[in-house]
This record gives sequence, structure tokens and C-alpha cells, in this order.
Amino acid sequence: MTSLPKGFNVHVANMGVKDETNDVMLLTCDVQAKVSAVFTQSLFAGPSIVLSREHAQSGTSRAVVVVSKNANVATGAIGVANANELAALVGASVQCEPTEVLVGSTGVIGVQYPMDRIREHFVNLVGPFDSVSAEDAANAIMTTDTHPKIASTQVGEASIVGIAKGVGMIEPNMATMIAVIMTDAELSTAELDLIFKKVVGTTFNALSIDTDTSTSDMALVLSSGHAGRVNLNAFEDGLKNVCLELTRQLASDAEGAETLIVVTVDQAESSVQAKKIAKSIVNSPLVKTAVHGCDPNWGRVAMAIGKCEDETGIDQNAVVIKFGEHEVYPNQATNELLKELERYLNQDEILIHVSLQLGTEQFTAYGCDLTDGYVRINADYTT
Repeated sequence: MTSLPKGFNVHVANMGVKDETNDVMLLTCDVQAKVSAVFTQSLFAGPSIVLSREHAQSGTSRAVVVVSKNANVATGAIGVANANELAALVGASVQCEPTEVLVGSTGVIGVQYPMDRIREHFVNLVGPFDSVSAEDAANAIMTTDTHPKIASTQVGEASIVGIAKGVGMIEPNMATMIAVIMTDAELSTAELDLIFKKVVGTTFNALSIDTDTSTSDMALVLSSGHAGRVNLNAFEDGLKNVCLELTRQLASDAEGAETLIVVTVDQAESSVQAKKIAKSIVNSPLVKTAVHGCDPNWGRVAMAIGKCEDETGIDQNAVVIKFGEHEVYPNQATNELLKELERYLNQDEILIHVSLQLGTEQFTAYGCDLTDGYVRINADYTT
């Protein structure tokens, strides 16, 4: 079992939101935890996001509640009232103000919460709770995930533990999916915020499953401070490792996915340029399907670079494209190399490497292949 950092505990249960699996995760801290959070930029953001953005501005929090199987998005004034009532119910259960509660919600869009069942659950619930299991917490927030996503590391005397959910509707725009990171390292809110937003840029914001930005998701980190101060550089490295491991798990478990695709673009003029090209490649349906079919069609990678038409400084005669260690452009692939590439593509993880020969910046994006399983899952999602 992976234990939560000192100061945190968790309650999970089935409230009857959809089925018999756990559908609520309530994480609490025994002190006012320092918090940093990033939220989806979707124009259809749900009431949970609107409420949590406001509550996170204080820089501290006592509790995080996540309801799974119901996104509470596009639910109008009733949905707003329900999100606020949920925060109040949680606050009463754990003896804190509603404004100290962050609310997450994930699942079907356009469906109201079953508030009678939610009220019935929370009215008799009183913290503190006994469980410190990250597995309990990660399982309770899943929707179409096939397994819980957990990552952890140690920084001096402090621990960092993260959980996440999300396998579809993922193209980050500040954040997507739901990720909750906890630590008992002592940091100020300003320190935590600076480090977390830097880390998110090269982890969660480097992830794309299907180019669709979620309406209801967030990533946040909370610090209890119980383990004392740590080296900030070491903490940043540890936090990045946890977030990157969660990012890779999210990409690998994407809906219907069979192959993790890692795209690195280097020798770019800027990190912005490198990210744009990497995302263009990892998001291309033609690249995704080629990988799924173990088809070494490197021309699709060239296409994905070329369609970034604003990047006029790119010279196709200078670009180098590799699958793993195998250079496919500008060298022309022989029949022998194509057979070797087919074997290379028949793995759980493949690397596409593009060098632009323009500068020194780079970016790595994470995604997955596109399968008939993805189509089937999403074609039948509400039925």
C-alpha cells in the first residue's frame, strides 16, 4: 500500500451516483494545507471548476472532494447550487468552512447530481477518517480508467504522493484530467505555486490523448508541512518525477490505447515551437493509426510537421526524423529498415524524434495510438 503523506487521510464510498463502484473521494488535511491549482480553460467549465478556482485563491485548503461518474457540467443554476451545497456538506463533515473545500467532478456531462443520495451520505459522515491509502483514493476517482494511477517519491524526510484519473477528453489547456498531489514538505504558498505551475508545463500540459479539452478537470498540489523544510530544487525534481509518471500512466491507459507514443522535438528556436511541433505529431490521427498498425509511415510525421504553416523558419531539407534510433528522413528507408521499423513499432512504447536544426530548445509530448477500442468506448459512453 502507498500511504498518503503525514497529515492527510481519505474517505471513499459509493453514494449511488451511477453504479456500485465507489463514486466519491474525500481527502482531508489536519491543518490548513498550502495549495496550488490549475484548471481547465474550457468555456464550458462546470460549476465545480468555477467554485474551486474561487476557493483556491486563498492559497490554503482543508479538503478536496471528487465525485466520479457525474461531471455536473452544463447543468445551469441548479448545478451551481448543488456544487455549493456539496462544499457545505463536506465542510460540515470535516469541521471546516465551505470555502476551504475544493470540489472536483468527472463523468457524464449534462446530468444533475442525485442530491438526495449525496445529502444522505454526508449528513451522517464525520471526520477524521482512518484510511491513508493512496490506492483507495485513486480507485474512487476513476471513470473509464482500467486501473488506478499512483506515483510517489521521497525528498529528504518528506514524501510526495500523487493520484490521477483520465483516459479520454484530454488535451491540456492549463490542466486536464484530475490530478491530486499531496506532500508533507513545508513550503509557502508562493513557493508551491511557482514550482507546481512550472512542473505542469512539461508534464500534464505535455499530454494529449484526443485533442479534446475537458470541461471539468483540474490538477492541484497540497502541502501539510509536517515533514519540515526541504531543498526546493530537490522538491521540484521530485514533484516533476511524480507528475511525469502520472502523465505517462494517463497516456498508456488512454481509452482503447495499446501503445504509448513519446514525441521529442529538439534543436528548435524556442520551447514554444518545439511544443507546437511535438503536439502536432502526437495529435495526428494518421500518425496514431500508423503506430497502431505498426506501419512505419514516416511521411505522416513529415505531414504533421509541415501543417504547422506558421513556423516558416523550418527547412524541410534540414529536418531529421527518427523512430527510436532509426533515422528515416532525410535518409530514404530501405526495405530492410522498414522491416526493422515494423518490429520496433510492435512495442508498448515508441519514440518519435524530430530535430529541426534551428536552435537549442526542446519539448517532449506524450500520447497514444488510436484504436477501434477508443471509437467503441466513446460511441457507447452514455448507453
